[in-house]
Amino acid sequence: MCSICGEINFLEPKGNDILIKEMNDTMKHRGPDASDLFFDKSASLGHNRLCVVDIENGAQPMSVIYGNKKYTIVYNGEIYNCEELRKEIRRQGIFLKTNCDTEVVLYSYILYGEDCPCMLNGIFAFCVYDGEKAFFARDRFGVKPFYYSKKGNSLYFASEIKALLKCDEISRNITKEALWEILYLSPNFVGGRSAFKDILELAPAECMTYDKRGLKKRKYWQAEAKPYYRDRKYAIEKTEYLVSDAIKRQLVSDVPLSVLLSGGLDSSVVSAIASEEYKKQGEVLSTYSFEYEGNKESFQGNLFQPECDDDFATYLADYLGTNHTVLTCKTKELVDGLIPATIFRDLPGQADIDSSLLYFCREIKRNHTVALSGECSDEIFGGYPWFYRPEMLFSDFFPWIHQPRMRPSLFKDSVSNSDEGYEYIRSVYQKSLEECSVLPSDSEEMRVSRIASHLSVNYFMTSLLQRKDRMSMASGLEIRVPFADHRIYEFVYNVPWEIKFENKVEKALLRNSMKSHLPDKILWRKKSPYPKTHNKEYMTLVSELFKERYNKSHYLKETLDLKKVSEVIESGKTWFGQLMGAPQLLAWLVQFDFWLENNNINILD
Repeated sequence: MCSICGEINFLEPKGNDILIKEMNDTMKHRGPDASDLFFDKSASLGHNRLCVVDIENGAQPMSVIYGNKKYTIVYNGEIYNCEELRKEIRRQGIFLKTNCDTEVVLYSYILYGEDCPCMLNGIFAFCVYDGEKAFFARDRFGVKPFYYSKKGNSLYFASEIKALLKCDEISRNITKEALWEILYLSPNFVGGRSAFKDILELAPAECMTYDKRGLKKRKYWQAEAKPYYRDRKYAIEKTEYLVSDAIKRQLVSDVPLSVLLSGGLDSSVVSAIASEEYKKQGEVLSTYSFEYEGNKESFQGNLFQPECDDDFATYLADYLGTNHTVLTCKTKELVDGLIPATIFRDLPGQADIDSSLLYFCREIKRNHTVALSGECSDEIFGGYPWFYRPEMLFSDFFPWIHQPRMRPSLFKDSVSNSDEGYEYIRSVYQKSLEECSVLPSDSEEMRVSRIASHLSVNYFMTSLLQRKDRMSMASGLEIRVPFADHRIYEFVYNVPWEIKFENKVEKALLRNSMKSHLPDKILWRKKSPYPKTHNKEYMTLVSELFKERYNKSHYLKETLDLKKVSEVIESGKTWFGQLMGAPQLLAWLVQFDFWLENNNINILD
C-alpha cells in the first residue's frame, strides 16, 4: 500500500517540482518504506511505498518502454488475480522483471487500454502517464482513495486531501452542499465530491483520462440485477467458494500478516479460512481482538450489541489455534487520538470509532504490516435491520441515520439552513433509490433487499472503508477486506432474499455456507458491531475537552446553540448507526471545530 500524487499539464511548461515533493511528503505515513519522484515535460509524479510484495523490485514511480513509447505508473493498492494476469501478459511475449503487482497493472493498461480496470480484482487507485495522455482508475468499492483538482490547465491528484491543499491555487472553501453533507450525512459523502469546493473525488468504479482535449470520466462497473435460475444448494456452495477464494487470494504477503478477530461472524469467517491455509503450510496465524479499559465493568447490552465480544474472540482463537492478542485501549488514548484521527481522515469522522482504530492499528504495526478484516459483509449479505424492516428503509432518509435533524439542530439556523439542507439530502437519497438496479419480476422482499444493499454499499460501506484506510495507513499498516470482492457482490446481489434471509436470520446465506468452517457458537451468533467504550470516564474526559475547545473556539461560540447541545446529550439518543451516542457527539464537535480551525475554513459567510 502506498500514496500517489502528481500534477499533469499538457499545454504549459512543466509544473512546480517543489510542490510535488511537498505534496508527497504530507503522505509519508502511507508509505514509510520508500519514496521517489518522477519528472517529465508534462508531468510531475510522487509516490510513497509501504513494502508488502517483492520488496526489492517494486519501487515506484515505475517506467517501462513498449512500442517506442514510455509509460510511467504511480499505483496504490493490491491486485488479487495477479497470477492470472501475469500469465496472460507473458503469453503476449512480454518479459516481466518483477513479482510485484505494479508492473502487472502497468502492462494491463499498455495491452488493454481503458478496459484494464475491468480485468483487475483488487483494491487500487493509480495513474499511468505516457507523455500524451494520463489515465486514472479507482477500484469498484473505493477501498483506495483518489482525489483531484483541475486548476487552469493543470490536473492535480493525490491519495489524500491534505496533499492537494498544499497547492495555493486550490481553495479551502466549502460549499453549502458540503456543509449539509457534513451535518446530515457525515461520515458519508456523496460520491464524486469532497468537502472542499475545488477538490473532487474519483468515485468508486470510475476511471478518467486527461489529455490536451481535457478531462473525460466514466463509470466502468456497477452491480446489475439479473434473474437467478439456480437452487439454494448452488447458492450456498457458490458462496463458500467465492468467500474462501477471496480470503485465500489475500493471504499473499512478503511481510508478517494477521487477522482482526472480534468473535463476530464476519471476522471469524476470515480467521477460520486463513487459519486453515496457514496450517497447510505448517504455520500459525496471528489474530487480534480489541477491548477498552474498564469496559467489562461498565458494559450495558442493547438491541444492537447484546453482549461483549471478548469471550467469543478468545473462544474462537482457541478453537482455531491462532496466536491471539487482546489489545486494550486506555480511555486517555481514546481521547488523545481524536485530533490525530481528524488530521489523517481530513474530516471530522466517527469520533472515538476512528481514534480507537488508529490506536489499535499502531499497536498491530509493532509486529505485523498486513491485516485482514471482516468489513463489508453486512452490506453485501444483508446484516443490517433496514434490509428486512421496510419502515426503516423507506423512512424518506438514509436508514442508518436515526435522528437526521439532530446535528444540524445544534447549530444556529443562519449557519446550517437546516430545512434547505434536509431537502437536499432527501433528494440525494431519492436519486440513489432511482439508480438501484432491479427487475420487474422481483418480489417486494427482493426489491427491498436490492435497494438496501445498493444504499449500504454506496454510502454506509464507503465511510467504513475510508475510516479503515486512513487509520491503518496512518500507522503504516495495510488492511485488506476480502468481502469487498466484486465477484461476491455480483453473485449475492441476485440470490433470492428468501435464501439470504432464511428463517428470518440475517446473513443466513453466509452462515449456511460456512457450516464446515465454524462452530455453532460463532456461526449463529447475533450480529455484533465494532466495539465502543462504555467506560464512564470517557464521557468525563471528552466533556472536559469539549469545554476547553469551546472556550477557545471562534467557530463553536459563533455557531453552536449550547442549550440544544445539552438537551441532546441528556436525551441519550444515538444519531448514526448504533455507535454514535452522547459522548461521540461531543467528540465529533471537537473534531469538527479542529477541522475548521486547522484548515482555516469560514462557515459564517
